[in-house]
Amino acid sequence: MRVLIADDDPVVRATLSGLLRQLGHEAVVARNGTEAWELMQAEDAPGLAILDWMMPGLDGVEICRRVRQDTTRAYRYLIMLTAREEIEDLIDGLESGADDYLRKPCDLRELRARLGTGERILAQQDALRARATYDELTGLLNRSAILDRLHRELDLATTTYAPASIILADLDDFKRINDTHGHPVGDEVLRESSRRLASRKRSYDELGRYGGEEFLAVLPGCSALHAAEVAERMRSAVASLPVDTCAGLITLTVSLGVASVNRTDARNAKVLIAAADDALYRAKRAGRNRVEGPLAVAA
Repeated sequence: MRVLIADDDPVVRATLSGLLRQLGHEAVVARNGTEAWELMQAEDAPGLAILDWMMPGLDGVEICRRVRQDTTRAYRYLIMLTAREEIEDLIDGLESGADDYLRKPCDLRELRARLGTGERILAQQDALRARATYDELTGLLNRSAILDRLHRELDLATTTYAPASIILADLDDFKRINDTHGHPVGDEVLRESSRRLASRKRSYDELGRYGGEEFLAVLPGCSALHAAEVAERMRSAVASLPVDTCAGLITLTVSLGVASVNRTDARNAKVLIAAADDALYRAKRAGRNRVEGPLAVAA
């Protein structure tokens, strides 16, 4: 595990770094509070930080307050490093957002125990976040998460004047599979179709389960033409081979509707989804197993 150490005393930093190495962890070192805060803004910032109470720039209490005010990031476990003993000081630190305390001078056994608690809390937080973000059956983003990605992409497109596209995909005759073979087989088909759809998106596209057997893909910076090409790759992947299930091989196809925005005044997610849904309906009506669209959405 990567652990951030923030302390202006080089002896304390060296001691903590050595103890962390003994415990099999990697130390990321900051010499003051300002440097620590900058490191905590990075995408790959450590999930656990040991912060000295008193530091130049920002002190540990202020860093804790700032971290807790930022609700857009994953939970960070914060340990306050202090020589203070007064109960009022400890309460102040906890109320600022600290999770735990580590007293100076540091003891290896105490450090191991504090880090173990932090690891368990972070693992629980990761599990909760995964359940809130991902669909349990397919492993894709759930409806709420993929819609959040769409809203964020449209906000970004508004400021960068970039195109954006979406794909709505719906498995053909899926009800017949459930009615004929049962829901466990239907679940097998959903998992495999999800894998095939995901295998044909671009690495920076997002794919989620929109509902039932319907999927939504968000394609940032993607023109209408390129979105149709991605959709065709998805269609071909799903239809390429029968799905091998416990009930035997099941032939599967998918219909897809594509919609795209190219004007900066057309960033309405509901309008875009409605256009993709209309294209999907046309694909179903035209015989299924096909891509319809793309449509440029006007405000």
